[in-house]
Amino acid sequence: MPRAVWNGAVLADAPADAIEMVEGNVYFPIDAVRQEFLQASDTHTVCGWKGTASYYDVVVNGERNKDAAWYYPTPKDAAKQFAGRVAFWRGVQVER
Repeated sequence: MPRAVWNGAVLADAPADAIEMVEGNVYFPIDAVRQEFLQASDTHTVCGWKGTASYYDVVVNGERNKDAAWYYPTPKDAAKQFAGRVAFWRGVQVER
């Protein structure tokens, strides 16, 4: 079962058939992500084919990993499968 772990906490886990993978990133369904570890960030970036990404800081045991999770609130048509999904990076270990 794929899962995301940082600072000893499981941030997300989902069955393999529930995730989306692209460009080496695992996108977890939002209901598989533990929201208590996420805090909204003001950061946004743009992907030419997916659209505008928004970010979360990951906070575990008082430690903050800035912009370590991202999602596409309104993905472009070519990336509709990423709606309602969250991916991780910046030291978050994603096990597949």
